[in-house]
Amino acid sequence: MVPETLPILHQDASLVAVAKPAGLLVHPSALDAHEERTALKLLRDQLGAWVWPLHRLDKGTSGVLLFGKSAEAAREWGLAFEQGRVRKRYLALVRGWPPLSGEIDQALARDPELPSAGQERLASLTRFERLACFEWPFGDGRHATSRYALVAAEPVTGRRHQVRRHFKHIAHPLVGDTTHGKGAHNRAVAAWLGVQRMWLHCEWMDLPGGVRVSAPCGAEWQPLLAAVR
Repeated sequence: MVPETLPILHQDASLVAVAKPAGLLVHPSALDAHEERTALKLLRDQLGAWVWPLHRLDKGTSGVLLFGKSAEAAREWGLAFEQGRVRKRYLALVRGWPPLSGEIDQALARDPELPSAGQERLASLTRFERLACFEWPFGDGRHATSRYALVAAEPVTGRRHQVRRHFKHIAHPLVGDTTHGKGAHNRAVAAWLGVQRMWLHCEWMDLPGGVRVSAPCGAEWQPLLAAVR
């Protein structure tokens, strides 16, 4: 259910940060032309003012979403993102048990919606930490149980679908990712947890000047977070 208003996490002279729920587009998209409600429209109506998205979150991703209050502010914040002056941390549920921590240093094609052959490859880096491991009592035909892990991921660069593509690259795709994951696992976890979604949440962003903007996880994350020691 898409809310009528978005929770405001932080607001100052140049930007406003909101908590985006999973299932809501940031702005109109040709890929979801039937969707009329977007975070952009909801926030403009909520504030009674024009705002500009400063970055992307996929429709299925929840968490911190930033908007500029003017075109000039949007340009300045766009430069801050480009220069790596905004630090981001995501929570994700992935297949398998990745290492306790590591870096995924794998160049990615510029546009994930197009075939990668012939595309420019952009340097891309994601750091991650494994927070908790799970072994649930359903199998994939070869094993009686299935393993999953809760991870924290910090994309140092900002490529489209970077976290999703990088974890697929190391054979630990995100649960609920219909593009890079596996349908059988997505359906099994949805039945086990009682929630069907892409398990990716932007937990916080550190802005220049020492401001951290955090978005609380939804109730569906609590059984996973309870396992974090």
